[in-house]
Amino acid sequence: QVQLVESGGGLVQPGGSLTLSCAASGIIFSNYVMAWYRQVPGKQRELVAIRSGRYTNYADSVKARFTISGDNDKNTEYLQMNALKPEDTAVYYCNAKYGGLEYWGQGTQVTVSS
Repeated sequence: QVQLVESGGGLVQPGGSLTLSCAASGIIFSNYVMAWYRQVPGKQRELVAIRSGRYTNYADSVKARFTISGDNDKNTEYLQMNALKPEDTAVYYCNAKYGGLEYWGQGTQVTVSS
């Protein structure tokens, strides 16, 4: 059974940092393209960051602030978020994709507020 379990969300002040983790099980982690998405109520889910091996790409809104990385030994994907802004408030989802297979985590809430 495939599971993606996110953790690390919470409440942080503007300018602060958080690191999200996505623990994967039931997949050959190194084969997958990993990504982080986020969604706010009433809006479409948007791609934040994506990683395929050493290749990474980011939404313009988070470039130079967020860093995606993965640890194949731990089967875990990370999203380091710095200089957080109120507009980063959202539920963040981990995504794993390989060929026609795609899996989602349950999401973790990130709230940026003073």
